[in-house]
Amino acid sequence: MKKLFAEFFGTFWLVFGGCGSALFAAGFPDLGIGFAGVALAFGLTVLTMVYAVGHISGGHFNPAVSFGLWAGGRFSAKELVSYIVSQCLGAICGAGTLFYILAGKEGFVIDNTKAGAFATNGYGTFSPDGYSMWAAFTAEFVLTMFFLIVILGATDKFANGKFAGIAIGLALTLIHLISIPITNTSVNPARSTSQALFAQGESLSQLWLFWLAPIAGAIVGGLIYKMLLQKTEE
Repeated sequence: MKKLFAEFFGTFWLVFGGCGSALFAAGFPDLGIGFAGVALAFGLTVLTMVYAVGHISGGHFNPAVSFGLWAGGRFSAKELVSYIVSQCLGAICGAGTLFYILAGKEGFVIDNTKAGAFATNGYGTFSPDGYSMWAAFTAEFVLTMFFLIVILGATDKFANGKFAGIAIGLALTLIHLISIPITNTSVNPARSTSQALFAQGESLSQLWLFWLAPIAGAIVGGLIYKMLLQKTEE
């Protein structure tokens, strides 16, 4: 149960910190943190939680990461469902907390006819810069694939594990710097689901892509590391 609580709180923090920075601070008049600030916020959520609870659960905070670690031989298939449920519940509670805070501002309403409403992910007209479904799929697939390669490499028994959290957090920052204009950056099905549930509308009907592409990319990344990159002996 401690593992599942760690995944719950870690994913809560990822959504609250990452999506919260986009909702509260990205466009704040004159002093807004912009895309770079949001990207850094997502990276910091993972970096801080990897060091806080990563030693308890492995610090996945993302269904795609769990699938990728399974493909890479680092995670048991029998734990996949419980981890994913904990991650999704943590993400939904994080989004719910954001919604409650935003509701305390006069005139708050989610305009789900616009791209990125409530920090949702999307493609086509719901992509921040109008990228197509296939462009969005490719970006999410490739970025999640490389994310898993970084995770598996940074946490390899031959690597310096003390710095794994920094490498992983910076990788997620880089991923967001690349892809916020494309899909508003998912690479995490739990994060996409939590925001779509509150925004409703088209973001829900497009949610399939933000499960399929990250999980497929993560599995390929896990297999690439296991079969082509992983050292078997010193």
